[in-house]
Amino acid sequence: MEKFVVKGGRRLSGEVTISGAKNAAVAILPAVILSDEPCIVENVPSISDVNISLRILKEMGAEVTMLGKDAYRIDPTRIDKYCVPYETARKMRASYYFLGALLGKFNKARVSMPGGCPLGDRPIDQHLKAFSVLGADYTLSQGMIDLTADRLHGNQIFFDVVSVGATMNAMLAAVKAEGLTIIENAAKEPHIVDLANFLNSMGANIMGAGTDVIKIRGVERLHGTNYAVIPDQIEAGTFMIAAAATKGDVLIKNVIPKHLESITKKLEKIGVNIEQFDDSIRVWVDGPLVKTSVKTTPHPGFPTDMQPQIATLLTLAEGTSIVTEGVWEQRFRYVDELRRMGADISVDGKVAVIEGTGRLMGAPVKACDLRAGAALIIAGLAASGITEIEDIFHIERGYDCMEGKLRSLGADIEKVNFPDSTSDSGNDGKKEAV
Repeated sequence: MEKFVVKGGRRLSGEVTISGAKNAAVAILPAVILSDEPCIVENVPSISDVNISLRILKEMGAEVTMLGKDAYRIDPTRIDKYCVPYETARKMRASYYFLGALLGKFNKARVSMPGGCPLGDRPIDQHLKAFSVLGADYTLSQGMIDLTADRLHGNQIFFDVVSVGATMNAMLAAVKAEGLTIIENAAKEPHIVDLANFLNSMGANIMGAGTDVIKIRGVERLHGTNYAVIPDQIEAGTFMIAAAATKGDVLIKNVIPKHLESITKKLEKIGVNIEQFDDSIRVWVDGPLVKTSVKTTPHPGFPTDMQPQIATLLTLAEGTSIVTEGVWEQRFRYVDELRRMGADISVDGKVAVIEGTGRLMGAPVKACDLRAGAALIIAGLAASGITEIEDIFHIERGYDCMEGKLRSLGADIEKVNFPDSTSDSGNDGKKEAV
């Protein structure tokens, strides 16, 4: 197994370049299935969720060629399967995007229930509702989802709750459906817009992405394209908070500042200095950090994927802060780990009360999910002493060479191997990303 060892107390400074957005890439890669020609996708992050998506495409018959560090040519023309391999798909939550893509391509699909981070109940009822409205029948059996349709036809879809995954899946299924599809109460995240732009670059007709009403007029075929994934707003936000937690001075490059507005506003309230440029943002701290209140909501509100990181920063601020989680009911699972590092946090349901102590101490901790892992790295960077973080496979699901980027900013962090006491003697001790 592997873990991160972080020696805290170093001020981050310098420049860092943000990779492509995880949440966009894991939908865009399955979307290639809908094309009748090869596609080139650039600015693809090197993370385990992307590697799993590419593996699925290969196992289904696609020809995948790496053109560079972050670019792939994907030829889907030989895909003749509509069943995603079970053992591969169950390792990540975003495997459900293959449902919409395969249904849109073949009018049938078979995919395992999603895996990913254990953040509580992740129902797919809104996904299935959208597929049903478009004309598909579904069955759930032994952890598998089966979809079949004689043909897909445009219709009006109203989501009972705002769901990023369901919005994307509805888009994937509707782009080749007959007639007009109207999606109401749609999610508005930047990766929704990016998926729409990718599909439109292949010849789809999607309007309104980024608003709560998306209109899709079905087309008969989609052609190849060359497309670059947007920068990752959550990775950028994570580095913004890492800079602030270490009272550093960091220029974060390859970002879209508008996507970071909710994060920027909160950090400025806490006392962080931020200067925006066309495609970069500078973050530095030259004074005390102060308390604030944070509530996570769907875009354009403060993102749930940044909640553990900003909560960690608030343990270093003066005063009492309140963080309210409005999306995932188990997002506070990381709090016990921060308490091991000296944080004073109490949780009641979806509300955390943080008494800023101004200091953290290094300790052995475990990442319980992707963003919790990022928060523990930030805590380790700001803490006195050494922090050892286990279960880093969670972190590698969504961050492209995080330790390397942090080292380039002056952090003392390394990845080391250590024995897995739970492994069989014949096992090499390595965990596969989920």
